[in-house]
Amino acid sequence: MGTALLVVVVSLWLTLLSPFGYTPPEGLPPIPDGETHEVFVYGTLRHPIVRRVVIGRRGDVRPAILVGFRRRWLNIEPASGGHVGGMILKVSSEELRRLDRYERLGIRYERVRRELRDGSNAWVYRRMSP
Repeated sequence: MGTALLVVVVSLWLTLLSPFGYTPPEGLPPIPDGETHEVFVYGTLRHPIVRRVVIGRRGDVRPAILVGFRRRWLNIEPASGGHVGGMILKVSSEELRRLDRYERLGIRYERVRRELRDGSNAWVYRRMSP
């Protein structure tokens, strides 16, 4: 294994799977076990290899569009008439916790419910304001 690949693998493990590096802030609502959640993904989580590393599987996805926003780098921001293309990823409660860890919920991103163009609702991660 090349040195660069080893560095990437170790970095991903530390960030996503290790017990180090992220402690959820107090006050986040609990995620009840045994539920299925739909998450709108529009950045790195569109890639199957990233989903496999983060949640442990590629996951089934379908195309989706978030209206009233525009994408700005790894974030979305409100934009009248705007839209962001992405995918809906169905996840378990445990997988949602893994996504929260990946997105650093409560530190870097917030998870909010938003309506999509087709009228369905999904969780969306938005960068928190400084």
